[in-house]
Amino acid sequence: MAKLQKRLCPACGKTKAFRIDVKTCGCGGTNPNLVEAKKAVLTPDQIQELEFQKLRDKRQNKDEQIKSLQDRVLTLESENAVFATLKGAKPQIVDIKAALTSGKSESAMVVVWSDWHLEESILPEQVSNMNEYNLEIFEERFHRLLQGQMAWYRINARETSIKTVVLALLGDFITGSIHEDLAEANSLPPAEAIYKAYSMIVSGIKFILANTPSDVQLVLPCHSGNHGRLTKEQRIATESGNSLEYFMYLMLRDYFETEKRVKFVVQPGYHSYIRFFDGAYEIRFHHGHQINYAGGVGGITVPVNKALAQWNKARRADLDVFGHFHTRFDGGSFVVNGSLMGYSAYAVSIKASYEPPAQVCFLVNKEYRSKTAVMPIFVESPKV
Repeated sequence: MAKLQKRLCPACGKTKAFRIDVKTCGCGGTNPNLVEAKKAVLTPDQIQELEFQKLRDKRQNKDEQIKSLQDRVLTLESENAVFATLKGAKPQIVDIKAALTSGKSESAMVVVWSDWHLEESILPEQVSNMNEYNLEIFEERFHRLLQGQMAWYRINARETSIKTVVLALLGDFITGSIHEDLAEANSLPPAEAIYKAYSMIVSGIKFILANTPSDVQLVLPCHSGNHGRLTKEQRIATESGNSLEYFMYLMLRDYFETEKRVKFVVQPGYHSYIRFFDGAYEIRFHHGHQINYAGGVGGITVPVNKALAQWNKARRADLDVFGHFHTRFDGGSFVVNGSLMGYSAYAVSIKASYEPPAQVCFLVNKEYRSKTAVMPIFVESPKV
């Protein structure tokens, strides 16, 4: 028989003698203050609410999964649309014929206009007094651009016959409102800015026509940049449909519809091609924003050469011409245009080297079947 021991019963709180192998005296728990709290009993309404909450949690989790799947489907549809568009689309190709008989020196002149960002403002204190930009300065630089390119035309036309001028309009003529910090400082809203760009380009084309012989043809490949869009995020398959610049190019084409010396190549896709002198030399034009560059040793040359190698698998070109990087550069197999706005706060933030505002032009020679002279068009006095 188990030994009895006098001790305090934890259930009733009384001191009694009871077996040492049991915890209580057998009272059944008459002291509510000493008894462990019993498990709460839920009411039917509480049980029902608890079950509803479980269902809501499951539904929320499923909604998040469905949203994730929907986003993935939209992404895949977008990518598929791009491939379908590229597969079915025929790139616009313009052939520039030789104007002179064999044996005589003949060249085509290529002038690149891009990255004006005409309504953007740059304050001197933002860039260590190395630059300033506003609408008034833009107009001054634009006039110098016209004068500079015509000076290069006259200089080169003395030594080689130039019967074709290719004026490549490669986008980012406006900054737009895709970035809030830039939109706050812009001098014009997007609609007014694109109209300003339209007016200046019309004036520039008329200036070129008036200052070149009547037998000189003007060919204009046109591409949208990444700034003049209506959407917050960059589109791919529907890029042109959401671009103010693409609309501007259509307006320009309509404006010069009756001018026989002018031919517009308004390309809704990313690339356009111009073949010179019966296919002896081919140039691929684009804005440049589909080349991925996030800084690094070697500058833009590595990502550019990678992109060119892939594009050349589909259709080979002798030369790529683009802007976007605000860096005037002759890479041999590619030419990058500078910018009219010049050194900016963004350039400072990414630790880019100072570069004066400029555009670029070059010659394509018939006899050598090659890009020859590459010439900068500086649009302001040099910094001392």
